Amino acid sequence: LSLTKKGLITVYLCAAGKGLEKGPLENKVLDIPEGTPVPYALYQFQSSHLEVDGFRLTGETEGKISISEDGWLYLEQTLDWAHTQTHTLELEALVGSEPVEGPVIITINVLDVNNHAPSFNQTDYIGIVRERTPAGVPFARVFATDLDDPESPNAHLSYTLVSQIPNRDNTLFFEINSNTGEISTTAEGERLLKARESVIHSRGGDFSDSLKKRFDDYCTPTGDIPYELNPFYSCVQRAESRRLNPLEDPDFTLIVRVEDMGGESVNALNGNTRVKIVVQENLWVNPGPINLREQLKGIYPMPIGKVQSNDPSAFYRLVQKERELTFPFNVTEEGDILLTEELDREDKAMYILVVFAEDSYGNQVDPPLEVQVVVDDVNDNAPICEEELSVFEVQENEPTGSPVGHLMVHDADDDNTPNALLSYSLVTQTPSSVFTIDGISGRIQTKQMLQRRDATEYHLTVRVNDPGFSTECKVLIKVIDINNELPIFEMNDYGSHNLSEDTALGHTLLTVKATDADDPGTGSSRIEFHITAGNEDGVFAMETDDNGEGRLVVAKPLNYETASSYKLQIDARNPEPLVSGLEYGAESSAVVLVAISDVDEAPVFDMDILDVTVPEDTKEGATLLKIDAKDPEGKEILFKMEGDTKGWLEIDPATGEIKIKNKAVLDREMVEAFQFTVVAFEKGDEQTYREVSVRLLDVNDNVPKLTENQAFICVKKPQPIVLTALDADADPFGAPFTFSLAQGKKSPNWDLSAVDGTSAKLTLKKSPSEDKTFLIPINIKDNAGMGITQKFEVRVCNCTELGYCFTEPGVHAGVLGMPTTIGILALLFTGVVAMHCTLREEGGVVQSRN
Repeated sequence: LSLTKKGLITVYLCAAGKGLEKGPLENKVLDIPEGTPVPYALYQFQSSHLEVDGFRLTGETEGKISISEDGWLYLEQTLDWAHTQTHTLELEALVGSEPVEGPVIITINVLDVNNHAPSFNQTDYIGIVRERTPAGVPFARVFATDLDDPESPNAHLSYTLVSQIPNRDNTLFFEINSNTGEISTTAEGERLLKARESVIHSRGGDFSDSLKKRFDDYCTPTGDIPYELNPFYSCVQRAESRRLNPLEDPDFTLIVRVEDMGGESVNALNGNTRVKIVVQENLWVNPGPINLREQLKGIYPMPIGKVQSNDPSAFYRLVQKERELTFPFNVTEEGDILLTEELDREDKAMYILVVFAEDSYGNQVDPPLEVQVVVDDVNDNAPICEEELSVFEVQENEPTGSPVGHLMVHDADDDNTPNALLSYSLVTQTPSSVFTIDGISGRIQTKQMLQRRDATEYHLTVRVNDPGFSTECKVLIKVIDINNELPIFEMNDYGSHNLSEDTALGHTLLTVKATDADDPGTGSSRIEFHITAGNEDGVFAMETDDNGEGRLVVAKPLNYETASSYKLQIDARNPEPLVSGLEYGAESSAVVLVAISDVDEAPVFDMDILDVTVPEDTKEGATLLKIDAKDPEGKEILFKMEGDTKGWLEIDPATGEIKIKNKAVLDREMVEAFQFTVVAFEKGDEQTYREVSVRLLDVNDNVPKLTENQAFICVKKPQPIVLTALDADADPFGAPFTFSLAQGKKSPNWDLSAVDGTSAKLTLKKSPSEDKTFLIPINIKDNAGMGITQKFEVRVCNCTELGYCFTEPGVHAGVLGMPTTIGILALLFTGVVAMHCTLREEGGVVQSRN
């Protein structure tokens, strides 16, 4: 396009097959991609006044948007979404210089295009990982930003691990979370990562002196060659220097790439960074499981294991994971785990000790270790008969080898050891030997067919042995009559019964009765009741006693919508088998009809636990979660919300969709987690409550700030000033902080050095010749590289003996501030009034006197 004062001349069209748009002078919204080549015609506005000879454009043009005399709105410079997302303009039609139509509002929305590559906030990152760090646990994180629209795929970042150096066996020891940039070990890394070997093994001391001593001890130099000229010493020195300064020679270097468009497009833009990783030796190793024999004889306290922190100055603390009455363990300052008394496996077979390594303030310096102490069994318990007299029944005329029962014996020793391996043998049988017992299982069987006329009872003595102890158990075996009589119901039809669907579990619907003519008190006459038809979902159950009665009870919740009626068949049966040729018939069965009545039930949520985790920068209008609930009767469900004390949320009463309100800003620094209640209700009275828990994830929306912004230094005794900063964000967006003088410049007067992760030391290099106040720009960045420059005021002055800046008399004369001056005048005025306005009444005349 070429432009002239007379108008806009079209040289080419903006898009193939599409002409330039025109229209009346009215409010207009135009969407224009950023970076559109210029000059570029946007739209021609046409006035309804024929005499119009020009237009006037005002507003947010930024010198990039213009209007021609014949109404063509056009671009003179390309638009940049990162700079301005929306331009709001006003347009008037003119005759001469007078407006005759308008103004109208023109809104130009700048559409983001993917023209900014993501960039890391650091060129190189440092990661320190210890041996045997669990796979998947982050130990470092990279962080990148993209200037494109964060709501669009153009700024959707994805992290990938490009390469690992070295990678000799083509085995990756590290992995990266594509969404968060967190770096952790793989399963192979957890298993195979090793710290480089060291020559010096002592803690502390001067490096050079310690190395020389080691060299003298093990290498025996001649003594006439200086250490620095000895090639063997120099080699060892270089190797140990690399160990003490590992970041100069890292164990691994990772190349990490970040891509926009979620990394799913061939047109995605990218950036790269390096992560230097050092593998450190992990002395904090779990010594468990520790196996100890019970009843162990020796001198107590007895060392049973040892822990060693990666921090040589750590203090150790030992607690029990379970709440036990006795805890016979302790830990020394050196990390030795002590047993204080003998253990008994039958009291407790395993203990879990939790060992803490802490600094002098009680802060953990290593993650807690759970150490298992397993108590090994010794044979110190004899077998015990579970019954003083074990009673069994067997029918007469049963064939040889018929089972009678199992003798139940218990040994408190460990079942998985020979100490609890039992063997059984028959010692005596009276009145005759007609039974055998399995020596391993304790199963008793008949050796012949039994007759009641020979004996109705048999008494047995069984010896039970483990490898070290022996016990004798008494057994009574009754020979009972054959089961030649059937159980008979008192009635075979128990009619119809009604239950509401909210009937409580365990409710007895009815009692049934049956009789049996076999010998009383035997398995042949004992009656058991079973539901054999109509109870496929197990809603009902039978409870049986020994007097021939059974109770039909509700075993599961009733649901009218699932089943509105039941036809149940109940059978009466004996535990002993019937004699050959006899079968159960209709007289041993009964039926009952059960009708279920409907109850208006409360709505039911589809989930019992509702926990949500969202980033704190989630935008307004975003959906937090969608609640689903159903009414058992199929009625319409509505939703409402209670307990949103911050007023951040709103719920759609029809759909249950919970969104963040317009203009609401979630803030983790205000509250890290909160709860509210969702109510699902019918249009009637029934309603159900469900608590929702929301946890906010931190984003880097705060910068570190100085806790104090001024201080003073005494000239004669200059002491460094400790600067402390706080950041409301959590890890990894908080400490450790990086302190520096603004723009990294070296100051002739000041030196700034780190103290710890949240403070730095400001030191005066050279005192001025007179009192002077300095405004020092301090730049503080958080762990993710985000920060600002802040002014810190330092007054360097002569101090009094109490350590405060000294001010000479008269220095402030005539320079009192307005509030001070007004205060002094008010005080003087009060004194004058007090002196001159003491009144007394004499003869009705009020007089004044000095």
